[in-house]
Amino acid sequence: METLVRIAEGLGRFSARFVPSSFAIAVLLSLLTMGLAMGWADAAPAKVVDAWGGGFWELLSFSMQMALVMFTGYLLALTGPVRALLVRVAGLARSPRGAVALMAFVSMALAYINWGLSLVASAMLVRFVVRRRPDVDYRLLVACAYFGLGATWHSGLSASAPLLVATPGHFLEKSMGVLPIDRTLFSPFNVGLTLGVVGLLTLLAWALHPRPENTVRVDPAVLEKLADFVPPERPRERSPALWLDHSRALNVVFGVLGLVWLGRHLWLNGGWRGLNLNVVNFSFLVLAVLLHGTPARLLKASEEAASVLHGIVLQFPLYAGIYGIFKATGLTDRIGELFVSLSTRETFPAIVYLYSGVVNYFVPSGGSKWAIEAPYLLNAAATLGVAPEKVVLAYAWGDMATDLIQPFWALPLLAVARLDFKDILGFLLVAFGVYLPTVTLAFFLFG
Repeated sequence: METLVRIAEGLGRFSARFVPSSFAIAVLLSLLTMGLAMGWADAAPAKVVDAWGGGFWELLSFSMQMALVMFTGYLLALTGPVRALLVRVAGLARSPRGAVALMAFVSMALAYINWGLSLVASAMLVRFVVRRRPDVDYRLLVACAYFGLGATWHSGLSASAPLLVATPGHFLEKSMGVLPIDRTLFSPFNVGLTLGVVGLLTLLAWALHPRPENTVRVDPAVLEKLADFVPPERPRERSPALWLDHSRALNVVFGVLGLVWLGRHLWLNGGWRGLNLNVVNFSFLVLAVLLHGTPARLLKASEEAASVLHGIVLQFPLYAGIYGIFKATGLTDRIGELFVSLSTRETFPAIVYLYSGVVNYFVPSGGSKWAIEAPYLLNAAATLGVAPEKVVLAYAWGDMATDLIQPFWALPLLAVARLDFKDILGFLLVAFGVYLPTVTLAFFLFG
């Protein structure tokens, strides 16, 4: 255990000195992608620049969806009932090691249910755990809050690719048909691997906590910024405008209408199969409106929730530009051809897993990336005689693997925690070093 801690601390010192900010990483990845497109895909410089600039606006809807995931989830986390639940969960931490193990487990369990829920609730849980256990290593605690996005979300109930191919009318239905989720998400292999990974990383989190003399505790100034949300007081003046702002009437009307729409939508679209990112955001918003009770309280909470959106607004367009280069220059095809050429029927799932992880580091968008990669991956699988469900699962697991060491999805968490990615990267690299070979071996055996 001490060896792992020393490795994590060494990597942490290295990253603190040499790893730049999340924005700088996004710019460097953009330049690297441009170089690969020109040098490997033989794309003309002008075409690469055009693809990069044009791609900036390819994911505007997705960027707004992600901003709303954070915004509505943050609103919900500031409500009284959710806060009380998070406080009770934080109370389960009896020691610094127990605190980080608890955080890792909760993050991965929530990500299995819904990745947006994990992203937000884990970030908010950091606040309550560190206030209860200020002796915990704050860097490791925040790193563990990110485990769900790199270990379980794409094997769970909000998994993009498996849910897409299980939906009638999906864009590949003519070539592969519809794959029910009992062949992917609920297959013994996927369920078993998910349980194994959750257990492994929870134990790893416990083992990684440094000794008390080496623990990096939360900065008191940061802890002060993590103070509880204080709702506005009801004014003594009784004007009609103030009455509306501090009355529950409008929130109740809005909430009831929202619940009616949500119920009808799910009823008409096959129950939980009707869930998608927009419906999740809508649900979070409706619940937040109801649980905050009054417009005045909701508006004050909105000000705090909006304060953590700067990373998304600034950096998501850069990753959209990288996506544009992959999409327009044929770089994805070149990478795919290389991995396929190295594969056999037995090794193809593991190769797809590793390949998907490589591309995900540059284009961290599971749904959009699947649309680009799926046609040639499934064609290659058919040629090699590999079942399509193996390809879907390999893609899904690879797509989330490199999230552990990619700052893209960590931006909301880091904004809440008041840390930069380099502060937690050392611990994440150790987790990645354990996680990657374990899952790779699983897919070699799966093949």
